[in-house]
Amino acid sequence: MIDKRIAVLLSGGVDSSVVLCLLARQGLHPDCFYIKIGPEEDEEWDCSSEEDMEMATAVARKYGCRLEVVDCHREYWEQVTTYTMEKVKAGLTPNPDVMCNRLIKFGAFHEKCGHDYDLIATGHYAQTEVEVVSEIVNGKSLNRKLKWLCTSPDPVKDQTDFLAQIYGWQLEKAFFPIGHLMKDEVRRIAEEEHLVNARRRDSQGICFLGKIDYDEYLRRYLGELPGDVLELETGKLIGKHRGHWFYTIGQRKGLGFGGGPWFVVKKDVEQNLIYVSNGYDPATVYKKDFLVRDFHSINGMMPSEDITFKIRHTPEFHRAKFVTMGDGKYSIQSEDNIHGVAPGQFCVVYDADHHRCYGSGEISL
Repeated sequence: MIDKRIAVLLSGGVDSSVVLCLLARQGLHPDCFYIKIGPEEDEEWDCSSEEDMEMATAVARKYGCRLEVVDCHREYWEQVTTYTMEKVKAGLTPNPDVMCNRLIKFGAFHEKCGHDYDLIATGHYAQTEVEVVSEIVNGKSLNRKLKWLCTSPDPVKDQTDFLAQIYGWQLEKAFFPIGHLMKDEVRRIAEEEHLVNARRRDSQGICFLGKIDYDEYLRRYLGELPGDVLELETGKLIGKHRGHWFYTIGQRKGLGFGGGPWFVVKKDVEQNLIYVSNGYDPATVYKKDFLVRDFHSINGMMPSEDITFKIRHTPEFHRAKFVTMGDGKYSIQSEDNIHGVAPGQFCVVYDADHHRCYGSGEISL
């Protein structure tokens, strides 16, 4: 590790700060970087970026490390925001945080600064391991090292699902110094070190955008498009919606219709209609089998038939069969009924022990 050039991405949060602490304990003084991304120019959104910057500066100074601000504002709004808005307008359920890791943290940052470093360290709760694979090349048996993205022992904080769209070359440089720790262990280290952000709450907003609410993010760029909300079984008018992009399949909270509970079960984008169903967990919001397209393998290895998977950021993994259908499509045949399977979501695929992450693909019903 001593001979490696390491860049640490400091966000201002406790996780990345403890990353720097652990490296400093090894006698290292890596270069630190704060990736700057905020609202569009002249926008007055409630953003915590100024406080983030202050925290990152204080932590870097504590360990005698250089901190550089890297402006990835344009890349974020041109790439991540464009991806998100195109998907939601099409009636899909995208995940901007997933694409932010691929396009910004390990993408735009690499183009601007990261290419000068051997490793890029972040505060993600994830691990990696290297497997030696034997191959026959030109009649000769050769060994090569294959790096895997692996889950954290903390099932609640594990973030491999957010990393499942990164490229193999990005994983080669990725370094997760706290990936083997539980969250309470990270907090304890921060307290022992008297870090300024030891008790700071974890960010709940969109990647890099601090306190900006997701609905406000959509409203700012897509506006509102009022339409009807109909009961799926009867066609009865239940109420009005503000735009189909504010709703996702399986959603129950925040609908605001009387006589519920109501669940969103279908969207008709062309007619701008939302269909709902009444009751507690109606069968229409569950699926066991669904298709995934454009599966992205992180290191080039495809899943075996027996897998585990998740479709949202939860501690639970589901067992399933992974079946190749052709034309770039794969069938996920789950043992469990899965709530709220929505087109556009990423289905993240792991081995049968939910240890190694193969990658992810977009759900296509």
